[in-house]
Amino acid sequence: MEHITETSTLKAPADRFTGDVYLNMIETPTEPARLASALVRFTPGARTNWHSHANGQTLYITDGVGLVGTRDGNVVRVSAGQIVKCPAGEEHWHGATDTTLMAHIAMVVGDGSGDGTTWLEPVTAEQYADALNSTN
Repeated sequence: MEHITETSTLKAPADRFTGDVYLNMIETPTEPARLASALVRFTPGARTNWHSHANGQTLYITDGVGLVGTRDGNVVRVSAGQIVKCPAGEEHWHGATDTTLMAHIAMVVGDGSGDGTTWLEPVTAEQYADALNSTN
């Protein structure tokens, strides 16, 4: 057994996120394990870029209110205790609403050469505003 009492909080990279986002890694796998997980905290208005995962992603919302959107325009409003599963290859984004922080545990199963995430372009201000308006 390994008891980890603390992990460092890191600022998420600006080339993958808009706004202030903070990460605490829970699990960074070493072979043969492939599950990666992190606690991700989004300040109001903060969000990921568009991205996809080779083997999908599961988000467990721990605090606040947020949004998860897909390329086809589907957007869901999420809050603490809810789970969102994004299938393999689906381009999506997630983040906080404009007035409330949101935190989630993000879980991905890597593809053997990393966590299997393909990072894409930022979610535009217009796309974000449309997502907010569609879930009010």
